Amino acid sequence: MRTGVIAKKLGMTRLFQDDGRHVPVTVLSLEGLQVVSRREQDRDGYTAVALGAGSAKAKNVAKPQRGAYGKAEVEPKAIVHEFRVTEDNLLDVGAELSAAHFVAGQIVDIQGKTQGKGFAGGMKRWGFGGLRASHGVSVSHRSLGSTGQRQDPGKVFKNKKMAGQMGDKYRTQQNLEIVATDVARGLIFVKGSVPGSKGGWLFVKDAVKVPAHKDAPYPAGLRSANDDAEPHVGIEIDEAAVHEIPALPGDDEVNAAVEAADAAGATDAEIDATDNGGDTDNSGQEG
Repeated sequence: MRTGVIAKKLGMTRLFQDDGRHVPVTVLSLEGLQVVSRREQDRDGYTAVALGAGSAKAKNVAKPQRGAYGKAEVEPKAIVHEFRVTEDNLLDVGAELSAAHFVAGQIVDIQGKTQGKGFAGGMKRWGFGGLRASHGVSVSHRSLGSTGQRQDPGKVFKNKKMAGQMGDKYRTQQNLEIVATDVARGLIFVKGSVPGSKGGWLFVKDAVKVPAHKDAPYPAGLRSANDDAEPHVGIEIDEAAVHEIPALPGDDEVNAAVEAADAAGATDAEIDATDNGGDTDNSGQEG
């Protein structure tokens, strides 16, 4: 079992396939994703890696956390999350993960905090049908109706669907497809939508209901110096469509031509034409 990654949701866009079809994708960004600490079996009783992402000001980090970051020799992180891994997939403290951790076509599970909707009634929150529009119902058309019983047991049971806070809860969306990755810019393109709002942090892990992808790197896709040279996704350069721009005379060549014309006794109009590259029409010039 490999570690997951912490990614920031940037928003949605679309990518075009080779046959012209476009796929709606959510863009996830990996920002300074590093291993902050690790848990080992003989010391902690389980194996896991704690990853940190983003950046935080040192003055906004508690003193014990600053000491932990200093011991790990990493910058203070905006968010830290722990991922359970097997012993052969443990990573060294300070290792930096890249978008190469996932490959195109891989299936992943993404967990994030949903958008908060505030206090909502039963119809909006749970899809209740409401009460009748007539026959004695006057001011409670969108109310819940009966929520409990009479004398026995005479109470409302726990987890009863009622009005309350809607959204702003962690939700895991399973079996989402990785369409493409951009290692140079640290971007992951996931097909469809994912939980959370723009700028929110997400936890992306290998799918638990689908076998692991055969091309996924083990123990993880670590960042290297060659990642910055990787080409960007969706940018293709047609060499046949690139035309050479004709070279224009430099200032030195123009000045030499003007001096030669002046020495030969040319008129002012001919000297101006030489200075303008042979163009005697000055209608496009200012003044």
